[in-house]
Amino acid sequence: MPEASPAIAGPEVDADDFAQIRDSVREWVRTRVVPREREIADNDAIPDDLRQQAKDMGLFGYAIPQEWGGLGLDLAQDVELAMELGYTSLAVRSMFGTNNGIAGQVLVNFGTDEQKAQWLEKIASGEVVASFALTEPGAGSNPAGLRTRAVKDGDEWVIDGEKCFITNAATANLFVTFARTRPADENGPGIAVFLVPAATEGVSVAPHDEKMGQQGAWTSNVSFSGVRVPDSAVVGGDVDTGYRAAMVSLARGRVHISGMAVGAAQRALDESLRHVAVTTQGGVPIGDFQLVQAHLADMQTGIMAGRALARDAAAKWVSGEDRRIAPSVAKLFCTEMVGQVADKAVQVHGGSGYMREMPVERIYRDVRLLRLYEGTSEIQRLIIGGGLVKQAKHDAQA
Repeated sequence: MPEASPAIAGPEVDADDFAQIRDSVREWVRTRVVPREREIADNDAIPDDLRQQAKDMGLFGYAIPQEWGGLGLDLAQDVELAMELGYTSLAVRSMFGTNNGIAGQVLVNFGTDEQKAQWLEKIASGEVVASFALTEPGAGSNPAGLRTRAVKDGDEWVIDGEKCFITNAATANLFVTFARTRPADENGPGIAVFLVPAATEGVSVAPHDEKMGQQGAWTSNVSFSGVRVPDSAVVGGDVDTGYRAAMVSLARGRVHISGMAVGAAQRALDESLRHVAVTTQGGVPIGDFQLVQAHLADMQTGIMAGRALARDAAAKWVSGEDRRIAPSVAKLFCTEMVGQVADKAVQVHGGSGYMREMPVERIYRDVRLLRLYEGTSEIQRLIIGGGLVKQAKHDAQA
């Protein structure tokens, strides 16, 4: 169902060139990153050499337009890369996910030319890590509950508030920060988005959180105490841009997460197939047991459906046909699907699947987060159901 969105442009990268990019990412993931997954998890950090390799490959800016130093991939191509990146530790994708996704896209779609010139090339190269500072203790999936405030003082804004679960906060150079400038009224939600350099006085980043999974992907609380930024820090120069910028960036990110979930599910299935082909019970490979085959069949069915759905949602985004319901449908299905696939992968592995050295154990913990961030499964259901009813009422009145 169409809605007002940023202007649609043709792809900057043709199919042949993109195939080379995708293949190089696939090779990097499977030959350089996969062997070091345990190192990443145990150290709760991405090795510096892998970070540099990602920069050299342009992965910090693959979704940033070429005009600003990125690779210029559209969302359909982005999703294909997400499937490759989801095949390994999700922390690796998270390292550059905010630059390409929720933070970088705010600037791409809503920034002024001056703001883009100041930040986007540095974001695309990885010189600058951008964080998306939206979530708060009382405002997660619904930004309307935002409590961080920005008050105009002359030609500056003073920002006060607390953010939580902010990805890459500990390494960020720039916080794309959402704050309320007034109560919501008939003119709009009263939410603006500000570009706040991490070194600004009054910005404080807490030690990174200890999480169930996704070790190496750091999230932290960020506090803003009397933080002063110039009027030029208001994204788009419009104090009512914030809510829409958040919604557009989050919706786009949901399609990306769908692809990532498919990649993780594919890895869980591949690990399971390797296991059942060589593991025996009573001298018989367990892959010959029909109940094991039933688990594998369910896993494959979910993966194929998820892959098709993620690609369809990405195509609808690129064409402008649907940038609201389809992203939520894809995220809801694919993130729930990968949780089921990961659970079956542990079951197929038996007791060994519960052991820390097995990839499926890590996958089981890593993918649990996908149903929570960038809008919980419950929020996706509200978006989908509410959107369908709204359209039905519109059609009934037509």
